[in-house]
Amino acid sequence: MNQALTVDLTCLPRLASALTAAERGWPVIPLHPYTKRPAGHPERDCPSTGRCADGHRTPEQRATTDPALIHATWALRPYNVGIATGPAGLLVIDLDVCKPEEPKGAPDGATSLAALCERTGHTVPDTYRVRTARGGEHLYFTAPTGVRLKNSANRLGPHIDTRAWGGYVVAPGSTTPDGTYEVTDDAPVAPLPAWLATLLTEPTKPTVVDLAPLRDGTRAARAALERECAVIAGAVEGGPNGRNNTLHKSACKVARFVAWGDLPRDAAEQAIQAAGEASGLPPAECRTTIRSAMDWVIAHATQRQAAS
Repeated sequence: MNQALTVDLTCLPRLASALTAAERGWPVIPLHPYTKRPAGHPERDCPSTGRCADGHRTPEQRATTDPALIHATWALRPYNVGIATGPAGLLVIDLDVCKPEEPKGAPDGATSLAALCERTGHTVPDTYRVRTARGGEHLYFTAPTGVRLKNSANRLGPHIDTRAWGGYVVAPGSTTPDGTYEVTDDAPVAPLPAWLATLLTEPTKPTVVDLAPLRDGTRAARAALERECAVIAGAVEGGPNGRNNTLHKSACKVARFVAWGDLPRDAAEQAIQAAGEASGLPPAECRTTIRSAMDWVIAHATQRQAAS
């Protein structure tokens, strides 16, 4: 049977969008039809089997430019298209519109960017632009070499987000209930201006957690907490164990000392929470994972073995 006859016609615009992005060298991921959410399971629900047998594979890691894989993915279901900005070598500035509940006259992303340019005396060059479904705009830039820029939210101003490593943008041709993403300027993608790169470059954060409040902890307990906090803070998304799994395992190790009375629980949880957030995990996810680990270990901990 001719393969073309088996293709769902509603998939064709999105298939074309995915192939166009791949031709530019921009790896793509499927998003649930008519939404902005990546298809597949999140890290917290990873079964650790199949493609994830060696560790959770994030959407960024699953992104591809392989035409065969793209055809296989988009031929039968109208997935929206996401572009993995980090692997694509892109930094995309996302200019959002104001939400309905915001005060009248509040600055939207475009207004905030114009104000930033006026304050700094700089301009934004012509570049590839996409109108978002809600009327905002994506400005595409090639990311600078030698700097691994990450996502940001409101760092440049109200309603200005950026997408780089760890993020993605919805590609033109994708549709949500709010509308369709459309190219408004097909200009070549410009390099990210140096002044914007400087504003978006994060200072190096130390991963050593301050344990000064734990004066009543034993030396071994303090050493264990410091070691495990360093492990947590240094965990990377999609690593061999995943950030959340690393957080849980390290929290369990520290929880033994809490159960034995060598560390106060609140101080230990505070230090582990800071380390988890430093790794990039959401605060709420950190709290849930830490509490679960602490509760289980404290309830089931065996007595410490005496030295022989």
